[in-house]
Formats: sequence, C-alpha cells, structure tokens
Amino acid sequence: MLAETLKPMQVVTFLSPRVLPSLNRSRGITVRCVTCRQVGMASSLGTEAGKFDPPAAEPDLEGVLHKTLDLETIDVNIYRAKSANLWKPALARFVFGGQIVGQAMVASLMTVPRDRSVHSLHAYFLKGGNPNFPVIYHVERTRDGATYSSRTVKAIQNGDNILAMQVSCKEKEESVLSHQYTMPDVPPPSSLLNTEQILQKAVASSEISEFRKIAFSKLLAQEVPVELRPTEPCVYLRTVPSPPIRYIWVRAKGHIGEDMNMHQCVAAYFSDMALLGTALNPEPKFKVSFMSSLDHSIWFHNSFHVDEWMLLEMESPQAGMGRAFSLGRLWRQDGILAASVAQEGVIRGKL
Repeated sequence: MLAETLKPMQVVTFLSPRVLPSLNRSRGITVRCVTCRQVGMASSLGTEAGKFDPPAAEPDLEGVLHKTLDLETIDVNIYRAKSANLWKPALARFVFGGQIVGQAMVASLMTVPRDRSVHSLHAYFLKGGNPNFPVIYHVERTRDGATYSSRTVKAIQNGDNILAMQVSCKEKEESVLSHQYTMPDVPPPSSLLNTEQILQKAVASSEISEFRKIAFSKLLAQEVPVELRPTEPCVYLRTVPSPPIRYIWVRAKGHIGEDMNMHQCVAAYFSDMALLGTALNPEPKFKVSFMSSLDHSIWFHNSFHVDEWMLLEMESPQAGMGRAFSLGRLWRQDGILAASVAQEGVIRGKL
C-alpha cells in the first residue's frame, strides 16, 4: 500500500469564492450541471511548463463540461443524454465510461433533497455505449431516511441496460473521529508539462514508433474538458517499464462554482480516465487488443474544487486472468484526501 502513515485532519478555507447557480433539480428543466471555458494551451513545444496557467474566468454556461454532463428531463425520474454530447475517446470502441457514470450521478442528484450530497457510488458497466444513440437514465428512489438517501440508476440505450449504479447521499455531518493517509510528495503542477505538450513532443521524437505516433496524433485531435499533468511523462507514455503506480495532477478547464454536487459529478467523470491503464505500466511492450471497465466505485470524503489542481494517485495491486484491479486517491493541494476510487476492468492483448 502507498502512503501508510496516518495524520490528523486539517481544516482549510478556500481563498477564491465564486458564484454560480446550483444544480437545477426542477422537473422539466434541462440540467446545467457543469460549466467550462477552454484554457489556452501552449502553442509550441518550447513553452515552459506552468506559464499558461489561466487567471480566474467568468462562468461559461456553454462550456465543454456542461455539454458532457448535460441531461434533459423526460418525465419524473427519467432523464436523457443527447447522442450529440456523448464522447467516444479516439482509441476506444465505446462511449467514455466516466461520462456515463457522471451523467448517472447527475440523474440521481435530480431526485434527492438539496442538502444531501453523494458520499459513495458503485457502478457496473454492462454494455459499451454507442455514441450514435441517446442514453436514457431511470432513477429509482430506493429509500429516503433521516440523513441518508439511496438511489438506483439504470442507463438504457436502445432498450439495453448499459450501466447499473447504486448511489448513496447524505447530509453534512461532523465527527470527532478523523484520520487519513499522508498525501504523496510529488512535483507541483506548475513545474510539469500537460498531456498535450507531452504528446506533441512524442510525435516529434525519432524514438517513438510510427504506429504510436499515429495513435498520439488521434489523441491530440480530440477536445478534452480537463487538463492533466503527469508527474512522469515516460510513465504516462509507457516508454519504460515501471511499477503499476501513477501520479497525475488534474483540473477541469473553467469555472464550476460552489455547488459541491457539481464538483463531484466532474470528479466522477475524470476518475475513469487513467485508472485502469495503471496496470499496463510494468509491460510497456504489451499491445492491448481490448480494454474496458467492468465496475467503478467512488467514495467522497471531503469537499473539493475540481477546477483547482488536484492530485490523482493511482496503483494497480493485481492483474491477471484477463482482468486488472486499480485503486485511486484524489487529493486536494493542501493535503486533504477528497475521494477514493476502485475499479476492475478487462485487459486483453499480447506481448
């Protein structure tokens, strides 16, 4: 296990308050869940890391993340994601699983009291999503207790279930029992290149195969609503063997506001981006023929802002029998553990 040392929790106040309307849960109104503004990327490989960090921006209601997680209300407990907003990554066969989890989470939050936020979710991917058809989300109001609410969400496409998810929400509660692991000591995001810059350098390198250059070019051609800065580019690119451990700084591009539910939905979205791939680190020559998430679980521990830099710590304790298991921890910059993630997926291929 990583970072075994325990330390007392600390209370930290965020310094930059923002104002944005809360998640709209009224029936018949489209969910304006997340907003985003494109952040200017480095225009050349010679740009120094950290020099393009943007200043505070005004909310953009038509941002990429809004389109990514936007749902429209069809009836009571029934919501729809338009096919035009579904994203299939360049090298994937199906709709991005993190998007389906994030949208299912949005649908569940449409049905719970405003003073409750998600503390955990457990999802099973049952079938790959098709980007050419809308996804219908049906929410079952399983139970509303004094402090907890439970929801069951099914994502349906062309009559087939593609996701089944349990969501548990609760009111804010103080506790005298409090501890956590220690945040890993890694280079700060201001000293690192983002994935776009790393891929640009790889495409220009003579040490990368033409096959991989084509794949990297496809990744560069896609618009991604979050910015990623790996601590070790060679691990991210899988150019050398390394332990099944990754550290990536991540943040959403644009302002999201103060509603914690919004930030949790975005965290659910990007938590599926690099987690399973951590299992590939020890074998850089392994050629993947099929790779897909089987299940995904998230536990939210403390409040956070995903439009501020957060560290995604990932490890894969085990891989074999055509599957891999990965764990993740999402840290605030001040050392507070914001969320934990677990995932198992199918990985098939050859050396």
